[in-house]
Amino acid sequence: MDLRLRGKTALVLGGGGGLGRATVHALAAEGAQVVIADINKDAIAAAEADIAKSGARSLGLAWDLADLSAIDGHVSTIERCLGPIDILINITGGPPPTPAAGQSPDLWSKHFQSMVLSVIAIADRVLPGMRERKWGRIVTSTSSGVVAPIPNLGMSNALRLSLLGWSKTLAREVGAFGITSNIVVPGRIATGRTRFLDEAKAKREGRAVEDVSAESAVAIPAGRYGRPEEFGDVVTFLASERAAYMNGSVIRIDGGLIPSV
Repeated sequence: MDLRLRGKTALVLGGGGGLGRATVHALAAEGAQVVIADINKDAIAAAEADIAKSGARSLGLAWDLADLSAIDGHVSTIERCLGPIDILINITGGPPPTPAAGQSPDLWSKHFQSMVLSVIAIADRVLPGMRERKWGRIVTSTSSGVVAPIPNLGMSNALRLSLLGWSKTLAREVGAFGITSNIVVPGRIATGRTRFLDEAKAKREGRAVEDVSAESAVAIPAGRYGRPEEFGDVVTFLASERAAYMNGSVIRIDGGLIPSV
């Protein structure tokens, strides 16, 4: 199936990490030009080296999402080097594991800015061009916590739900311009973030991390953690011409983990 992405320019936030890097690979394999935006310069360099082997065109940008003042400069650099942004993939880091109660306003504000306001502001920067060209894709990654809140991830559950409401509202506003806005809900995908959460739970409960991971895998109908490339493939389809009639959707990539309908 030709996803008709050849020549499109995709900005992948968090593009150096597990989910982001897999998405970068999938988009590049379909012929898209990819922008690898990440706070980790080493991760950017490694992702760029991989993409170079495939012959795809890429641009690495060291990008701290908490710095809203950097958005216009970064987007201008992309437009100058690769052209206008057609696809925006929003993958942000998560806050530390916490209960919902008892967290300081400063901590809430810090992560709201990097996880929510940054996504909204970047989308607002690229949307005028998408409207003018009558084509655009915005895909925002959240977590299974937006459907079934995860214990001890109170801050993550709340902030990612903000993105869900924003994305659904945006979908109605931009659909007539050939633009779609969708949410993806990854379950337990085998990434560094998942390993970190498993280690944190193991430490809290005084257990071996291998036991925690095995217990989590048993709770998934697929019987295993997902592979990052499985996530990247779904996101790439949503970013394609073939998914033009998918708008305002919430797509689960969880192996059946979430029990609700």
